[in-house]
Amino acid sequence: MGGKESKPPTPPPSPCLRQPWRPLLTSTEDNLNFMKSYQPRNKGIKHLRILLHGPVGAGKSSFINSVESALRGVVTDQAETDATSGSSFTLKYKTYNFQKDDQSFYSIVFNEIMGVEKDDNNGVQVEDIKLALRGRVEDGYKFRTNGPLTENDPGYNSKPSLDDKVHVLVCVVPVSTVSLLDDKVVQKLREVRLAASDLGIPQLAILTKVDQACPEVKSNIQNMYKSKYLKEKVEQFNARLGIPIKSIFLVKNYESETDTSDGISGPILTALRQMVTQGDNFIPTQSPEENVVISCFSSILHYLPQLMHYCTLTPHVNVSCCANENNEGI
Repeated sequence: MGGKESKPPTPPPSPCLRQPWRPLLTSTEDNLNFMKSYQPRNKGIKHLRILLHGPVGAGKSSFINSVESALRGVVTDQAETDATSGSSFTLKYKTYNFQKDDQSFYSIVFNEIMGVEKDDNNGVQVEDIKLALRGRVEDGYKFRTNGPLTENDPGYNSKPSLDDKVHVLVCVVPVSTVSLLDDKVVQKLREVRLAASDLGIPQLAILTKVDQACPEVKSNIQNMYKSKYLKEKVEQFNARLGIPIKSIFLVKNYESETDTSDGISGPILTALRQMVTQGDNFIPTQSPEENVVISCFSSILHYLPQLMHYCTLTPHVNVSCCANENNEGI
């Protein structure tokens, strides 16, 4: 009697933003057309090389399969995966290319490497990743956990071409483990990052298994870039590894699906396009041989006025070398 009516409880805040914090502005079709038409600016190389690295079980092989699935429009499994092993399933340095049609391949290749582990006696050696960046690891080399590849070992490429070198480095990490990564693993990933930075290699990151980490994404893939939880994980990863937020991408790999969809392929192709764009900007437009010729010619042009001046002022120097038979200057 006479008491105030109780107010309904305040609803909890929504786990999703009203608008995506990163809109995917290009369509799947636009990204596919871009990939089909892409050719490296430097005509001396055939493929842009993308190296995937990260902790064990991050989904590197699954991402390679998902890229191929998105490109072909059919779910594929070129790269072998394993969901049960607690150690790295990938033991060899392997190159993957993607068929465009019956006559040609896409102008990109992926290299996958053994997973990074906290124990120095398990997982890939950091020095091996650094060697791969410089094109020193041959395709098919089986990694050793007790020491890195050396110059005298089979599998060491003593004369890497520009084609052999890595043009983009991509760190792959499950989004739910970002805050749980062992400090030793983070230290190794950062060491690789610094080595790539010294070489000028562009770097991106893929945070995988978003549907397993976020119920809102599991129920609706369109919530991927609306999820407050996933946005927080991207920011945490940026703080731990130093990779800019603009270069960190959320991805759900194809796993149990039997058909492709724009909801899954769209973010994959958006990330792939950024890898290609950044990598192509990194590749020098001239081959090493062209650079030598250009450098020599520039040096000649730089010193030619001084040489001509010296010949004019020095009587005992035969200046006929500076003219042809008709006494015309070169």
